[in-house]
Amino acid sequence: MINITLPDGSVRPYEKGTSAHEIALSISEGLARNVLAAEVNGEVWDSSRPIEKDSSVKLLTWNDTAGKATFWHSSAHIMAEALEALYPGTKFGIGPAIETGFYYDVDFGDQEFSSDHFKAIEAKFMELAKQKEVFVRENVSKADAIAYFTEKGDEYKLDLIDGLDDGKITFYKQGEFTDLCRGPHIPNTGFVKAVKLMNVAGAYWRGDETKKQLTRIYGVTFPKASELTEYLLMIEEAKRRDHRKLGKELELFAFSEKVGMGLPLWLPKGTALRERLVNFLTKAQAKSGYEQVITPHIGHKNLYVTSGHWDKYGADSFQGIKTPQEGEEFMLKPMNCPHHCEIYKVKPRSYKDLPLRLAEFGTVYRYEQSGELHGLTRVRGFTQDDAHLFCRPDQVKEEFMKVIDLVLYVFKSLGFESYTAQISLRDPENKSKYIGTDENWKLAENAIIEAAAEKGLNTVTELGEAAFYGPKLDFMVKDALGRKWQLGTIQVDYNLPERFELEYTGSDNLKHRPVMIHRAPFGSLERFIAVLIEHCAGNFPLWLSPEQFIILPISEKYEDYAKKVSDELNNSDIRGLIDFRDEKIGRKIRDAEVKKTPYMLIIGEKEMLEGKLSVRKHGEGDLGEMTIQAFSELLIKEITV
Repeated sequence: MINITLPDGSVRPYEKGTSAHEIALSISEGLARNVLAAEVNGEVWDSSRPIEKDSSVKLLTWNDTAGKATFWHSSAHIMAEALEALYPGTKFGIGPAIETGFYYDVDFGDQEFSSDHFKAIEAKFMELAKQKEVFVRENVSKADAIAYFTEKGDEYKLDLIDGLDDGKITFYKQGEFTDLCRGPHIPNTGFVKAVKLMNVAGAYWRGDETKKQLTRIYGVTFPKASELTEYLLMIEEAKRRDHRKLGKELELFAFSEKVGMGLPLWLPKGTALRERLVNFLTKAQAKSGYEQVITPHIGHKNLYVTSGHWDKYGADSFQGIKTPQEGEEFMLKPMNCPHHCEIYKVKPRSYKDLPLRLAEFGTVYRYEQSGELHGLTRVRGFTQDDAHLFCRPDQVKEEFMKVIDLVLYVFKSLGFESYTAQISLRDPENKSKYIGTDENWKLAENAIIEAAAEKGLNTVTELGEAAFYGPKLDFMVKDALGRKWQLGTIQVDYNLPERFELEYTGSDNLKHRPVMIHRAPFGSLERFIAVLIEHCAGNFPLWLSPEQFIILPISEKYEDYAKKVSDELNNSDIRGLIDFRDEKIGRKIRDAEVKKTPYMLIIGEKEMLEGKLSVRKHGEGDLGEMTIQAFSELLIKEITV
């Protein structure tokens, strides 16, 4: 017998060799019908795989991230089977699950292929799925694996096999299709009830531009047809909310090839929105004891050699800036923390001076590949709402918890109500990627875990996602469409203080190292604004909106009254415009709706004679007539809320 520990902590005895599916059956038949795979001692397995020793087991369904990944990876195999049936001689690269679906890199040889063929592939896919073909796992020797794919003439699989150890190679077979794969997979193809191929792109084998370009086919599948329908509706809504589209329509930002790819130009309305976000956070930081600093846009190369960033990222950064002085080299600033370390060192520090909280809206520059640039979410120049807290070891947890409070205040103020805190730790199997001692890493990781627990955050833990200098707490925010975005981040760092030899004099009159906390509630203004635009579909909270009202005179006879109204509202710090165009009032209202202006104030003879306004609210329609004073009070109340 073996003991199986379930997620609720209960322990159940089972015969050796019992599978996760059999464990699910012993709990309930309904559960067993929905189990896609199982997490056994932290590793995801096929639900049919025998468990030979005492283990912790989590049964995975469609509701689990790892369950979805298994479902979508299995779907890639079904698509490959369909492609092989429709296009004999096709060769296959890799077919992983991705965040929303899967893809497979395919070499069609001389056969023509385009998205016009999607419907035929989808039909074949569902034909195979309905056959409920079982995914069968088989251990294969390296020699047999090479022989199999040599006979098939698939050089891509042979390339993959070349990097594998003998004794650790597995094949998976379903129906007439066999693939090199470590798995896991769903029990059978019948679990897939709906498929949609989304798009096709080119992808170099192994990401190497010197190698052949393959055809990458993206798809998504679901266990219910209704879920595919909902997903496609969400995709259409996402297109409507796309920040690149709305940014252009609302005149917030632009890009210019002459300025350079990935370098946004902030237009007047976007700049005003951005500055309001900056002022909002600056006020919150001032209340929490932060001091603002400003550092240059460049730094000497030696600064980043000291910090360790040069060794880690130098090859992928913008090239160094040479000066007339021989041997002198600068870099566009890729991050703010080394500069803040040097500010700390400007004068001697005492334990009584700590914590020292330095904040900066610092613009940084990183060379992203052109193919990875995407609107404001992936750019080459961006402004971080950066701050670095220098504190004593006994202050770390308290300061970390205060930063959590600040991050949650930002989210609440901007309508982000659904989020998960990801505890990003070092990869214990590959410590060479990180700097610093095991002792300091343990201290830093424990501080984050304890602070998150005491704040009662909903957390997940990810190994290998830490920064190279320290662990972090990343806030994964869900937008209005349920998509996840990584926004705020907090990091504990024992290493940069070591590298920069930062010190403070303790109560014992000896020198000690401070601990550094990096934090950015927005992450970057560019990315945050992009997510905010898509989250609220351009309907910003009133306090943030570029224009809170627009006055729409029915004709030029009422323009003087419109100016009077505008002046009174502006004097109450309420922002707005007057539409002086010689257009019909219906056109003015439609244009204001498109621009998502929160309030429209329609003025004609009746309004002018009575000293009132006809008020419309964006997306809601007429609110009726009210005095200027009543409208002003309405907006001030909404802004205050």
